[in-house]
Amino acid sequence: MRNSVPEDLKYVDWFRHSSPYINAHRGKTFVILIPGEAVECTHFSSIIHDLALLDSLGIRLVLVQGARPQISRTLENKRIISRVEDNYRITPQDQLLDVIQASAAVRVQLEAQLSMGLSNTPMDGARLKVCSGNYVIARPLGVVDGIDYGHSGEVRRIDTEAIFRLLEDDNMVLLPHLGFSPTGEVFNLKSEDVAIQAAVQLKADKLVIFSEEEGIFKEDGELYSELLTKDAEAILKAQSLSNMTHAALDACVQAVRQGVPRAHLISYNENGGLLREHLHS
Repeated sequence: MRNSVPEDLKYVDWFRHSSPYINAHRGKTFVILIPGEAVECTHFSSIIHDLALLDSLGIRLVLVQGARPQISRTLENKRIISRVEDNYRITPQDQLLDVIQASAAVRVQLEAQLSMGLSNTPMDGARLKVCSGNYVIARPLGVVDGIDYGHSGEVRRIDTEAIFRLLEDDNMVLLPHLGFSPTGEVFNLKSEDVAIQAAVQLKADKLVIFSEEEGIFKEDGELYSELLTKDAEAILKAQSLSNMTHAALDACVQAVRQGVPRAHLISYNENGGLLREHLHS
């Protein structure tokens, strides 16, 4: 006889407690921002596994891809000086190809990871269908306060109809931080702006942003478990945050202010953070 009944019962108990979570989230739409820093973190393969698990539960996933460190490194390797104003990278015509190439490399890496088949994991045999395309329509920032932002732009609209068709066909949708104009121009967008507008225009149930820290901390070092938008806005004004955390929290506030029910900050350095966050929300 096997002396494994207690462990078996623990599994059964865990499975029973997971059922309400599975039922509550099936068919819901999550927009998840994966910055370029997350793609290079040590836990990235675990993030991929967790995305596969959420997909298997019937959650409709729209992934937004960033590439800031990869673009910066590409430009630095060519000894090109890149300017950032008001958190927007200025993208002159002669730097656009480098931006596109760096972004494309990250997108291919993401698609390759999602296509691995997840062998030697509990999700072995899972087949993830990932689609990406010109679903972000953009417009130029133009000249602001005397600064010409070149091919840097902002989201004009999201092609929600095309994305919904893909989601209905059980596809995971990948949106790069590049947008396209009706005249065929390419614009470098802030990944946070793409994530906000995707969540708002798709009427997503949640916006999830991977960032360097696991959340926002109080002055005594304790982690906030939840924040109201007004409290988050106060922190943005009063508290010193890293550029990445500030941008992530600001994106969460903007999304909720525009109708997204919930927004989450999750650390890409925390193994299993994506699952732990949603198992308790």
